[in-house]
Amino acid sequence: MKTKNFKPYYAVIFTSTQREHVEGYSEMAGKMENLAKKQEGFLGVDSARNDVGITISYWKSLEAIKQWKQQSEHLQAQLKGRNLWYNWYNVRICRVEKEYEYSLS
Repeated sequence: MKTKNFKPYYAVIFTSTQREHVEGYSEMAGKMENLAKKQEGFLGVDSARNDVGITISYWKSLEAIKQWKQQSEHLQAQLKGRNLWYNWYNVRICRVEKEYEYSLS
């Protein structure tokens, strides 16, 4: 097991369930990921979807998260999400104090 030395950072955990018909969702999700990558303070993203979707984005600061939440195209995507794609979602913002990983290689 390898421990990483790093400064604490923040994770935004977006958990959701989708409606039956989600036309345009995949395209918007890709667009939002590309846009987030251009934002000041963005560190990375992990995502998985089955019955419940989980997307975790990583940020340098709470201010960077606030700026992303208020970004105009992201605001439009949020509105479409509520009106068209999601039955339910939950957002959690956490400070990551430590991380470690295991790799077979």
